[in-house]
Amino acid sequence: MTTRRTFLATSAAALAASAKSLSTIGVQLYTVRSVLPEKPLETLKALEQMGYRECEVVARDIDKIWPSLQQTALKPVSVHLDTALFMKDAAKLPAALEDAAKRGFRYVVCPYVAPADRGGAEVMKRLGETLNSAGQKAKAAGITLAYHNHAFEFEPAGAAGTLLDVLMGACDKKLVQLELDIMWVKVAGVDPVEMLKKYKGRVPLMHVKNLHPGVDKRYDERIPRTAFAEAGKGVIDIGSVLKAAGPAGVKHFFVEQDQTPGDPLASLKESFQYVRGLNF
Repeated sequence: MTTRRTFLATSAAALAASAKSLSTIGVQLYTVRSVLPEKPLETLKALEQMGYRECEVVARDIDKIWPSLQQTALKPVSVHLDTALFMKDAAKLPAALEDAAKRGFRYVVCPYVAPADRGGAEVMKRLGETLNSAGQKAKAAGITLAYHNHAFEFEPAGAAGTLLDVLMGACDKKLVQLELDIMWVKVAGVDPVEMLKKYKGRVPLMHVKNLHPGVDKRYDERIPRTAFAEAGKGVIDIGSVLKAAGPAGVKHFFVEQDQTPGDPLASLKESFQYVRGLNF
């Protein structure tokens, strides 16, 4: 007969066996933009020693940091290109895609839409068409295009849902994917877990970051610099998000913190240790 003690022990063992942790953690190098250009090798080696194994690069920094990056175990997976290449300088996009492919990047990202270029549903539909064209070029180069969200995309757009819904509806899922920035999702008052469920199969990349309490819901980026939090602090249940990320198809996780209270490396180390220690 199964005793209560045996049942509890068996249940605990089953839960432990089913728990997962994140085996490979990446870092978005935008976080260290204040120190990276002056000390590329020292900074990248520090990230490597912390345990980061993948990175996402900002295109404007590539030439400065590339020789140093190749001396580390950090695998460059994704690169944020200049938004102008999608919106205004499309003629220069093929060369940028070719360069990204030669360097071994698997993803290129459209990172940001400036406030002056934002608008309602029609604007987002046109953006979707623009990204489809860029995505076709990226596919021809052997890489995948993704769009990185902020908070404005979650503004309601009537019967169509949100502006993000309009954009994703306009984008061909075979050509354009989504890089989900969970902190900006939360700024807009939306649950990142629900977004992962909604766009299952379309979110290969994620920014892992947190938000301190006290930020009112808003559809722009005008939040205090002190609102950005290390992964283990703030209002987002990172464990629940990571648990939902697997079934949603997320493949790469980049820790990021747009603003840090002091040394960005210290914040990235704190976030890495927290994320590494999570079982979900």
